Amino acid sequence: MDDVYAIIMAGGSGTRFWPLSRESMPKQLLKIDGGETLIRQTIFRIGPLISLERIFIVTNKNHAEQIRFQVPELKKDNFIIEPAAKNTAPAIGLAAIHVNQCNPNAVMAVLSADHIIKQKDRFLDALRQGFTAARSGYLVTIGIKPTRPETGYGYIEAGSAVKGMDFQIFSVKRFVEKPDLDKAKMYLEDGHYYWNSGMFVWKAGVILEELSRYMPVLFEGLGKIQSSLNKKDEGSAAQEVFSKIEPVSIDYGIMEKSDKVAVIPADLGWSDVGSWTALDEIAGKDEDGNVIAGNVIDVNSKNSVIYASNRLVATLGLSDMVVVDTEDATLVCRKDKAQDVKKIVEELKRRGAEEYIIHRTVVRPWGSYTLLEKGDRYKIKRIVINPGAKLSFQMHYHRSEHWVVVSGTAKVKRGDEEFFVNPNESTYIPMETRHRLENPGKIPLQVIEVQNGEYLEEDDIVRFDDVYGRE
Repeated sequence: MDDVYAIIMAGGSGTRFWPLSRESMPKQLLKIDGGETLIRQTIFRIGPLISLERIFIVTNKNHAEQIRFQVPELKKDNFIIEPAAKNTAPAIGLAAIHVNQCNPNAVMAVLSADHIIKQKDRFLDALRQGFTAARSGYLVTIGIKPTRPETGYGYIEAGSAVKGMDFQIFSVKRFVEKPDLDKAKMYLEDGHYYWNSGMFVWKAGVILEELSRYMPVLFEGLGKIQSSLNKKDEGSAAQEVFSKIEPVSIDYGIMEKSDKVAVIPADLGWSDVGSWTALDEIAGKDEDGNVIAGNVIDVNSKNSVIYASNRLVATLGLSDMVVVDTEDATLVCRKDKAQDVKKIVEELKRRGAEEYIIHRTVVRPWGSYTLLEKGDRYKIKRIVINPGAKLSFQMHYHRSEHWVVVSGTAKVKRGDEEFFVNPNESTYIPMETRHRLENPGKIPLQVIEVQNGEYLEEDDIVRFDDVYGRE
């Protein structure tokens, strides 16, 4: 199927999965179900149908860098960078003009980067059916057969069967917003309602036609971007267009208006992992119905989600609760309030608190660093560099750095010098001095770094050489 492409939407922040997800480490980059991150699961789940060079990741610049660390199989050409977050319609339109340029007859599957799908073979069958229907001009959405009266999902009401297909596919009567519990029970009993999974299949040319019909302002802007593709002004053209367009979802902008929409029902063992209560569906439980992970001691709790990292979390007699503890933040809420965790993130953002942006421990392609302390004009980190790895050759305008080696041996490049620093030894990197830290050994290198200066944020880095392709 050389006409088939995949678009993976990976720009979300997963605010309802805080404090495990952060703006710089969103849900799709986490290992929530098994040993692989959600983004890796999504990419390689579709491997039997779509080759890697025809998979595009739509995301922002910062998340693209993190995804490349996790999925080194991806190349720069696999990424479509959103200049700004404007909801799904502009992002999908941007992807459609890229795919249309690759192949005017292309069929594109639009998938989310942070969903869990247990029934992989059924999922691939649903995609194959979607490709068939899309070649006939339909805008296909995959509807999930509901298993409970869920109030956290939107619904799709199916109409009459589409003729001429050898599989189940229906016209769409309407899209329904997240219902209250009574309506959700009614939808479940009715049998003609499906959860809106946010997964779509259509021809790139057809979705662009519908954008021109129902969202002409966006379509006009996409035309300006398309005329600049693969040219020097591509980035500036996209930035200008996205700065002016309104954020609109693809459901509201197109799917609720178009007469070409059809739904394929599917039972996929699907979850959008929209909140901590989703672990009830995807994770193993103990005999009391608890989902427990990490350094936890629990006594007599029932039907609760308890997640700990390194610090011990002890719980006693909880019922229908969520407790999530990380290095720098702890969440405690009733399970029926888990959807409202995003309100906490909104308040953290309003306050300018770092806890919504970043974890104390940050994973990098060369290892990790942990923020130990931060004060006026200083910051202290513990840096762990993997064997054989090295940081970029870089410089800082606003800070100096003092490195103390705790374990391992550091190879340091400072200006024109190169030398080794052993355990219990230190070295100093003056401001505006080019430098690199490297681990030439076979055990992890641990370094305590003390930064001092007027500005200590991570964007004060000028890279001159980087083995991981970062700018």
